[in-house]
Amino acid sequence: MPTLSFSALPFRRSLIAAAVASLSLAAHAQQADNAAAPLESIQITGSWLGSGLQNSVKNFAGARTVLQKEDIDNTGAASIGDVLRRIPGVQSTDNSGTAGSAISLNIGVRGLSGRYSPRSTVLLDGIPLAVAPYGQPQLSFAPVSLNNIESVDVVRGGGAVRYGPQNVGGIINFRSRAVPETPGVTGDASVRYNHFGEGGHNTQYSAYIGTQLDNGLGLALLYSGMDGSEWRAGSDEKVNDLALKFRYKLDPHSEAYGKLSYFDVTSRTPGGLTVAQYNANPFQNTRPTDFWDGERKGADVGYLNTLSATQEFEIKAYYNESDRRSALINAAKTQLTYQPRNYQVLGIEPRYTQRFTQHLGAGLTHDLTVGYRYLRERGNDNNYVQTVATGANGATATFANATDAHSFYIDDRIAYGAWRVTPGVRFERISSDRLDVSAQRSFVTDNDKALPSLNVAYLVNRALTVFANYQTSFGSVQNTQLNSQTAANPLKPEEAKTSELGARWKTGAMSAEVTAFRLKFDNQILQIPGSVPPVFQNIGATKHDGVETAIDYSFAEAGALAGLNLFANYSYTRAIQESGATAGKDVPFYARNTDTVGARYRIGAWTMNLSSTHQGKQFSDAANTVAEAASAGVGQIPGFRLWNAQLNWKMAGKPGYELMAGVNNLADKRYYTRNVDGNLGRMVGAPRMAYVQLRMAY
Repeated sequence: MPTLSFSALPFRRSLIAAAVASLSLAAHAQQADNAAAPLESIQITGSWLGSGLQNSVKNFAGARTVLQKEDIDNTGAASIGDVLRRIPGVQSTDNSGTAGSAISLNIGVRGLSGRYSPRSTVLLDGIPLAVAPYGQPQLSFAPVSLNNIESVDVVRGGGAVRYGPQNVGGIINFRSRAVPETPGVTGDASVRYNHFGEGGHNTQYSAYIGTQLDNGLGLALLYSGMDGSEWRAGSDEKVNDLALKFRYKLDPHSEAYGKLSYFDVTSRTPGGLTVAQYNANPFQNTRPTDFWDGERKGADVGYLNTLSATQEFEIKAYYNESDRRSALINAAKTQLTYQPRNYQVLGIEPRYTQRFTQHLGAGLTHDLTVGYRYLRERGNDNNYVQTVATGANGATATFANATDAHSFYIDDRIAYGAWRVTPGVRFERISSDRLDVSAQRSFVTDNDKALPSLNVAYLVNRALTVFANYQTSFGSVQNTQLNSQTAANPLKPEEAKTSELGARWKTGAMSAEVTAFRLKFDNQILQIPGSVPPVFQNIGATKHDGVETAIDYSFAEAGALAGLNLFANYSYTRAIQESGATAGKDVPFYARNTDTVGARYRIGAWTMNLSSTHQGKQFSDAANTVAEAASAGVGQIPGFRLWNAQLNWKMAGKPGYELMAGVNNLADKRYYTRNVDGNLGRMVGAPRMAYVQLRMAY
């Protein structure tokens, strides 16, 4: 296993050493807990990790953060991007034409590109969220809403064997609200009103009802919606997110489960502003004709069976259809480009876990898991231009895309005393075809890729876990890149190698973590600058390393500070280009320094929250240009810090009522990001926003 080398960053080595030493001293103070943690038992879990084991975050051999619904509610977040900003190593970039809207998701992990989250495997209930996970992993259309989410699980390292592709930036799993496991009917409903100090206002609403019948059938109906506008003029939006879930207990050891889902969104997208336009009015809209909309229909079913005390089997299948469309006007305001696209995805995933036990001294246990996934993608990319003056449409260019991918993985979680060692390998076989319908020209690629990994955890005691891992991750050749595929330019999947070293401390009162990471991302597929039409080659290489830390402490209930909780996290990321004319410069659109700090105080039925998030400066181009162009299409992006406050009142009982009020961006800080698309320019961040929410549970 390669060693982590951070010789260029001595202060970070000191930080890691100090953190690990502190955790070790805390561990030494708890000698009574030095007995190794008991081996986890095989049981029905429905875990998206597909481990067949009850793998807690505490013992996971990699950097991982899970936010539960209560944590999410306490943030006062209005969007998923707001929530993910609070996770170490994760940045919400919003450097796209749909920044600030509900239609897209722009998440970058550890300095990787955040525009439409192309470098992370993003899942909903363990199922790929992208409209085409291999062919178009970008989440320009992200069919997921905050109010239907029960938890967010972010694995930044140690999870590449189980899920892919695009797992260089880790795995993000959104878990929808669960089917009840107790008899009777439970439910809740909420309405939230958001008012921006500049721009507009919107209303978010949700409803949930579920039941567990005596015959073992559980049902849940989830709905989340939004109607109104954001903080820019003409930024109207409407969202509907509906799901019907079921779970049927066949016997005490097995169950069938599934979900039917529907999602639609329409969003007006004001786009970027020049420096002069921004200075005149940063909230104006100079592109009232631009919009995005999308629709997704899906179904998934699964079967999970704990066959015995040492065996578990699970299989799931899913199918979804997605349609999305966008309109973008040119700079001269004479032509509108429309891009309607449609996608169909079919997936089948079986998995089997077998435990083997050998009695050698302290005992040696193997949890061997094998899994397979077949993914079938089909879809069409269409493009046509409309002349604004006449309304006449030009000819439609159509590309038909098809991908068949077979993924096989095997890993062995070996437990020996306090050690947990998991070697594994993932093998991908991908066949992709892109047909230019008008020219009847086809672009074809077939790729195989083996991706080994090794995860090691040592359970020092019941509170402290020390871990290290090494994994190989990859990104597949995407649909639009296939046009560049020739005998002289045979595109290959991108490949990255990641190493981590870290420690995690967890007790009833305090949790803390520190992780050092190094990511070497070679063979990236990048567009040749100035090429028209775009030509892509395997020419990119970047190196990312850094440190992520977090701490959360709750004061004792019997003390003077009972009810007070303090939390903070800090991440330092250094992402450097290693190829081309800009080698040695920072990767664009990421901040080296980010942090979150906050306090929560509960007294009786009242809870008060005060928190702050900070993001350092960013560059918007590979050349790291500091001076800003008049078009605002290039230049350094200043850093910013935002403060949020919230007050909750909760009445216990049935029915239960909860009233929440808060203000985000308390100081009304004016900040912006930069869009470098066809609608480039400055894009102002959210101004001060006041909100009030009422929730009733029964």
